[in-house]
Amino acid sequence: MSENRITIIAESFEAAALEFHRGKLSSKGYRMDGKITSQKFEYMDGPERKDLFDGKPMYSVCFVKDTPN
Repeated sequence: MSENRITIIAESFEAAALEFHRGKLSSKGYRMDGKITSQKFEYMDGPERKDLFDGKPMYSVCFVKDTPN
């Protein structure tokens, strides 16, 4: 499992954005990878898709840690 990527899922845009600062992710070498977006989340349970968060759209943002070449 890679610790070079972290995805934050939050109920609001503000909460997702603030986690970057609250978690001091920049000082840990992370940067934002893309935009903060609202979307519905599902997971696979065998062959079936099931809703996460009771089907409520949530905001997500991915952070990536740059690794030396």
